[in-house]
Amino acid sequence: MTGHVLVIDDDETTCELLTSALGRMGVQVTAFSSPREAMAAFAATQFDTVVTDLGMREMNGIEVCEAIQRARPDVPVVVVTGQGTMDTAIGALRAGAYDFLTKPVDLKLLAAAVRRALTHHALSEEVKQLRKAAANGVRPTPVIGESSVMRAVYDLIGRVADSDASVLIHGETGTGKELVARAIHEQSARRLGPFVAINCAAVPESLLESELFGHARGAFTDAKAQRTGLFLEARGGTLFLDEIAELPLEVQAKLLRALQERKVRPVGSNAEIPFDARILTATNRDLDEEVAHHRFREDLYYRINVVKFELPPLRDRAGDVLELAQHFLNLLASRRGQPPLTLSTAVAAKLMAYQWPGNVRELENCIERAVALARYSEIALEDLPEKVVAYRPDRFIVAADDPTEIMKMEEVERLYVLRALSLLGNNKTRTATALGFDRRTLHRKLERWGVAEAESLPPPSLSPPPST
Repeated sequence: MTGHVLVIDDDETTCELLTSALGRMGVQVTAFSSPREAMAAFAATQFDTVVTDLGMREMNGIEVCEAIQRARPDVPVVVVTGQGTMDTAIGALRAGAYDFLTKPVDLKLLAAAVRRALTHHALSEEVKQLRKAAANGVRPTPVIGESSVMRAVYDLIGRVADSDASVLIHGETGTGKELVARAIHEQSARRLGPFVAINCAAVPESLLESELFGHARGAFTDAKAQRTGLFLEARGGTLFLDEIAELPLEVQAKLLRALQERKVRPVGSNAEIPFDARILTATNRDLDEEVAHHRFREDLYYRINVVKFELPPLRDRAGDVLELAQHFLNLLASRRGQPPLTLSTAVAAKLMAYQWPGNVRELENCIERAVALARYSEIALEDLPEKVVAYRPDRFIVAADDPTEIMKMEEVERLYVLRALSLLGNNKTRTATALGFDRRTLHRKLERWGVAEAESLPPPSLSPPPST
């Protein structure tokens, strides 16, 4: 964990304690016992997160939160206080606090809160960098992403580009198989030649052989003129056969012969014509399974599978989602001749959380929809598809390698309840109903966390929750 944390507490002993605890996380810590000196340092230094006490003489924690919100609202503030009332917690959250902890501070909970705040700030910074990058125009390379899995793909593209070896690209629908094929072509010695692509699933079976190999005049009804097939059209360049698993077995046999002999025989012709094209293929099916079930020829499989690319689904490359989203924003802006729209931090978080079953193609569709609906220069949550906004993970994922970063369920619940209270205007009755608690259960939890007085809960009532 990296980052620069500003600690503010007018008790020097507490400053030393917090500095020591946070320093063990590996972050840089700067502490001040004077809030005014701390704010002067904040104005001159790039801090990533602030930890502040609430009750201080020169300037209280609410005022610190408000000042930071005015100056740099992207910097999260964790408020620590001995005044553990619900009103105090809600006041801090409304002033812009990212999190709220009560004294005596549990140092493990403090470390967890600071980690979350630093992660939130890093996301905000990434969004800002993407906005700056948008001014530089559309990225020229067809494949986008800097995740480790995509760097491995780039490396393999560079290694096979200048070879004429057959390449099989495997991946789910929408992962960008044709883009990888184009990237191989554009980095190869054949880049000045044509790139010819065909989706084998989109051509009727009766026309596939003619489409690939061509036909002679009069070869069949309506064959009024000779036709050059795609193998010959790709002369000097690359032929990309997408969804190759959809080829009928009869055409597979003819394709195998063409690849072995490097010649094609047009339909209705006795002549064999040499072709000079590199063959790239792609599929979203498991060809090993297709071979095992005799739906795909084993000999053809080994002929096309000299080098195999495995393209990861977008859910496995979440770090690329924002770069891809900004790339699509740039493309749309270029087409419209307007400056590109930007992403809000809330939108960025939703895009990264969603699983994208339709992969990059679904993300592109999402961004295109958002641009069409956007009313301002920044994409808002209301511009996204409802399923993206409403998505909630159906499982808990521990992303950290350090087991000390795993949050206790009590802390997860505490944070969730406090956020719910803030969103519902500190209305405990509505909050209890929304969370599925009775009001007494909610009250007992708040008391245990030191953020509620016993008398603050109204007496039970059978009447429906009031609207606000």
